[in-house]
Amino acid sequence: MNTAELDELGRQLRVDSVRASAAAGSGHPTSSMSAADLMAVLIANHLHYDFARPAHPGNDRFVLSKGHASPLLYAAYKAAGAIDDGELLGFRKLGSRLEGHPTPRRLPWVETATGSLGQGLPVGVGIALAGKRLDHRDYRVWVLCGDSELAEGSIWEAAEHAAYEHLDNLTAIVDVNRLGQRGPTRHGHHLDAYARRFQAFGWHTVEVDGHDVDAIDRAYGEARSTTGQPTVIIARTLKGKGVAAVEDREGLHGKPLPDADEAVAELGGPGEVRVRVHEPAADGRAHDVTTARPDLPRWDKGEKVATRNAFGEALAALGTARGDVVALDGEVGDSTRAELFAKAHPDRYFECYIAEQQMVATAVGLAARGWVPYAATFAAFLTRAHDFVRMASISGAGVNLVGSHAGVAIGQDGPSQMGLEDLAMMRAVYGSTVLYPCDANQTAKLVAAMAGRDGIRYLRTGRGESPVIYGPDEEFPVGGSKVLRSSDRDRLTVVAAGVTVHEALAAADALEREGVPVRVVDLYSVKPVDRLTLRRAAEETGCLMTVEDHHEEGGLGDAVLDAFTDGRPVPRLVRLAVRTMPGSASPDEQLHAAGIDAESIAAAGRLLVGEAVVP
Repeated sequence: MNTAELDELGRQLRVDSVRASAAAGSGHPTSSMSAADLMAVLIANHLHYDFARPAHPGNDRFVLSKGHASPLLYAAYKAAGAIDDGELLGFRKLGSRLEGHPTPRRLPWVETATGSLGQGLPVGVGIALAGKRLDHRDYRVWVLCGDSELAEGSIWEAAEHAAYEHLDNLTAIVDVNRLGQRGPTRHGHHLDAYARRFQAFGWHTVEVDGHDVDAIDRAYGEARSTTGQPTVIIARTLKGKGVAAVEDREGLHGKPLPDADEAVAELGGPGEVRVRVHEPAADGRAHDVTTARPDLPRWDKGEKVATRNAFGEALAALGTARGDVVALDGEVGDSTRAELFAKAHPDRYFECYIAEQQMVATAVGLAARGWVPYAATFAAFLTRAHDFVRMASISGAGVNLVGSHAGVAIGQDGPSQMGLEDLAMMRAVYGSTVLYPCDANQTAKLVAAMAGRDGIRYLRTGRGESPVIYGPDEEFPVGGSKVLRSSDRDRLTVVAAGVTVHEALAAADALEREGVPVRVVDLYSVKPVDRLTLRRAAEETGCLMTVEDHHEEGGLGDAVLDAFTDGRPVPRLVRLAVRTMPGSASPDEQLHAAGIDAESIAAAGRLLVGEAVVP
């Protein structure tokens, strides 16, 4: 398009942003209006995309990081012919695909859910990495950011990672409209303040008037021709551009315009510009990769193996069988054992360093391009990335997360390194799967099972060695459990997972010698939980005891209670969990101090069934 046509398209995008928000009675039209010219030039002259085939492997990828500016995105969809005016005016209404913040669950042209600011660029880095290192295609990734979100630390994790990886297929566009939600942004219209920061991280920077379509067009062309480094276009814009009553004024964020009809008239009225978006590069298959049944590692009963070691070996084996599996590390691969995948498949291994938000965002970006990511770090440190996990769930992203060094059982490192909240955190995520294996063969089977599931999948692994109690041919369906001790005389059921399974078995042996038969359930699937087995155990033994190396809130005990939320009577239940703040001590000392070792379980069992508390 030429200058006049681009100006007209930008005007139309503003008008449609105003109209959509007015019809909804809510939305962010002024934030959309500031970026309208940036969007107009992009879709008309630089984006290569087939809206009829959103999965086309050659499509450029666009991420609206400032997700509240969704009216602008939907106005662009209308201009490209992807939606009609009727759908545009259904914005934010019940049943509409056009949500307040865009999600790929509703719209096939959306790469990732946005709205939690500071996430679009990190995910864009993941998509660009897929193009550069895995897909080996020339598609570009365009990310439209707001200036307010540049206060988020995750933006700068992304900036550093993109430059480190030389992602010259990535362009960030920063809409510097000066105004945030409650007033001016930190740097206002000082473009050089943003430029210096990006330059320090190794980006090519272009400063531009964000309402000069010719300057924008040249800037995009410069970004396309820059090699060896990502480009950021820092555009000075005005919030509410084109309507005098709202232009560059505070207090209007997130509100429809006071008089939408008057604003539309001031902007020149509705338009009918249609954009023929450039076609993507030649067709082809997205991934030409092998997919076979994995030859998983096997261990004999009685061997002592850390579940983190089993994870690393199983993941490497899965990577051999499936060429779409990739692994990510938070600079702890020697501890999580993700390094075993790195040695076997270095071309599909991504070192994200100690930047857990960027690690999860990269996984989301890779998943958006059809890859199957496993991202591993200490369970405790995944808490830093919880918002990214939450947003990944909103996206419907298929991401595997692995948290090692969980619980007090890690020993002397102390509480800062102990994942004691992770089960609660992951169980609370919509549609998640939460798994906690207790031995090597179980771990290997669950690692493979995760690859075939939807949504967020979390695997909790341990640091110390534990005995192998299952044979290598045993199966562990997600949503199941294993009953390890059982008789028709059982007076108590102990429900455990991970490290506490071995403590529960030892306690059951001790109680059996005292004439107290105890049932032991290995609840390796914490979500979904095996309701039938738990209900049967409650009916047959009358008492349940949960034992977990986790805080009481939100973990195994609460998962067991979920089996009794259908209105039936809740059984007698005792929950053993970590209730004090641990310090530094040996693993055995930690388990005892927390009251979750075999001795503590046996003592609680005696009390629960009314036996004398006698050793």
